[in-house]
Amino acid sequence: MAKRALSSVTTIWVLALLLVGLCFTVSCKKAPEVNEPAEQTETVVEQEPAEVEQAEEELVATAEADTSGVKLVPIEIELPKPMFVGTPQDVRVPNLEKPLGKDRPPFLAPEGTTNVAFGKPVTASDEEPIIGETEMVTDGDKEAADGSYVEYGPFLQHVTIDLEQECEIYAIVMWHYHKQARVYYDVVVQVADDPDFTENVKTVFNNDIDNSAGCGVGKDMHYTETAEGKLIDCLSQGPVRGQYVRCYSNGNTSNDLNHCIEVEVYGRPIE
Repeated sequence: MAKRALSSVTTIWVLALLLVGLCFTVSCKKAPEVNEPAEQTETVVEQEPAEVEQAEEELVATAEADTSGVKLVPIEIELPKPMFVGTPQDVRVPNLEKPLGKDRPPFLAPEGTTNVAFGKPVTASDEEPIIGETEMVTDGDKEAADGSYVEYGPFLQHVTIDLEQECEIYAIVMWHYHKQARVYYDVVVQVADDPDFTENVKTVFNNDIDNSAGCGVGKDMHYTETAEGKLIDCLSQGPVRGQYVRCYSNGNTSNDLNHCIEVEVYGRPIE
């Protein structure tokens, strides 16, 4: 009986030792999983997109600021009050760009950039406008109210601004008429060294799809007039140099007449 009791006790102790050993082995295998870097890596990944996006924006800003070794800054363009009147028409024009759906992003240009067209002399192909005076094109008034725009006759017309000295031009912004959502045809903008546009002529915008303006077939898109005006990026095209800026149009989707509220030329005089 004593032997059986001793054998039972021994068996129990052996089983107990095996159980303890098994638990220790399992706990040892699980222990590294608690300290594995997987959970830490997972946390970093969750934060990565925002950090990457911020880094990309900083890189883009740095690249833009370092273009050609010149610091670029946003130019201040004072916009008129939006003034759509009446029911918008169903404008169906070929090659019409879609509305941006938000405010236009700031345009970056070298420090010291100003509107070199402000108050400068202007001439027009129509010497007797139907409404207004041609000098209003550079008077700084960009509103769409009556008395703020010039109305020219039908067919192809243009206005020409004399900057009075050669300038390096980075952007041109023009407002034809933003009281209604309309599209103007054959919009062509050129820069030249002389008033007759025979020397160093450069076309910076052209949406004339059939060369009816005689400046060549354009590849730019038609656009709907808004209070933001049409901004033409000349910095990416050169920049462009010249003393004279000419803007063509050939009627619009509402009537055959031509209008101009304001033309701004952002650049710096060449000393």
